[in-house]
Amino acid sequence: MTAPLLEVDDLRTRFLTPRGPMQAVDGVSLTLAAGETIGIVGESGSGKSVLGRTIMGLITNGPTTSVTGSVRLDGVDIHGLTAKGRRALWGTRIAMVFQDPMTSLNPTKLVGTHLTESLRFHRGLSRGAAATRAVELLKQVGIPEPERRAGQYPHELSGGMRQRVVIAMALACDPQLLIADEPTTALDVTVQKQILDLLQSLAERLRMATILISHDLGTVSGRTDRVAVMYAGRMVETGETGRIFAQPRHPYSGALIESIPRLDAATHSLLPAIVGQPPNMLNPPAGCRFAPRCAFAQDKCRTESPELVDDVACHFPLTHALEVPA
Repeated sequence: MTAPLLEVDDLRTRFLTPRGPMQAVDGVSLTLAAGETIGIVGESGSGKSVLGRTIMGLITNGPTTSVTGSVRLDGVDIHGLTAKGRRALWGTRIAMVFQDPMTSLNPTKLVGTHLTESLRFHRGLSRGAAATRAVELLKQVGIPEPERRAGQYPHELSGGMRQRVVIAMALACDPQLLIADEPTTALDVTVQKQILDLLQSLAERLRMATILISHDLGTVSGRTDRVAVMYAGRMVETGETGRIFAQPRHPYSGALIESIPRLDAATHSLLPAIVGQPPNMLNPPAGCRFAPRCAFAQDKCRTESPELVDDVACHFPLTHALEVPA
């Protein structure tokens, strides 16, 4: 069998804060094949973005951070590289699209310059060849009048077009792995669909592995091959997308799916909600971290932490199927 493109093994990311250590990512393992897309879902604060940044190599060991475990991209241990070695991977082998495009774009640089700098640095293209390729990339991500847009500043573009520019930047050097961290959060619904459709089509056409991070299950439904559900820094369930949505085994996964708005629901009907709040990660509860909010929790859940076995970390996994929301 072909080895996975990405192998994450027992990854743990800890921040040292003035109030004590906080384990943001706690023992996450996953694999990803070339051309495969996995969705990482969970509530805000579940550790999704920290996981993505740690895989990328943006979070490493430092005075206030501790990273253990391994992240191997095509056999290369990202966290075993020097800072210079990681920078050489960024853009060429692994790239990331962030939530807010304005944090990725320099307001004082032309749109075209954002692309040509990377092309000239990583690909050694001449100024003219890089400019031509920049226009091609803008056209590839669906930006109208790419020649004119390349000569504009980020503030002259709409939010949707800025996000397309960021995607073009990420794809400029043909990375093997793209990490998209809530790429449509700040966009309206119509533009969200356009961006997600774009990412999906590009991944399929370029056979690029993709990690799609989102708090919205609707975002990953129908756009991913597999889903990994995170809660309080841990992966609580993983599996094929269709199976997760039709028959979730972890109570948290089931509660997330049941809270999705339904088109066939009665007008003004209340959505099912998960009681309580996510735990304080400076002092997480003993046992299963979801137990204080779980309707199926028993004494064992409050004292023993469940391991991820058969793709679910639960002492008493669900057995009934759900009706997939329309």
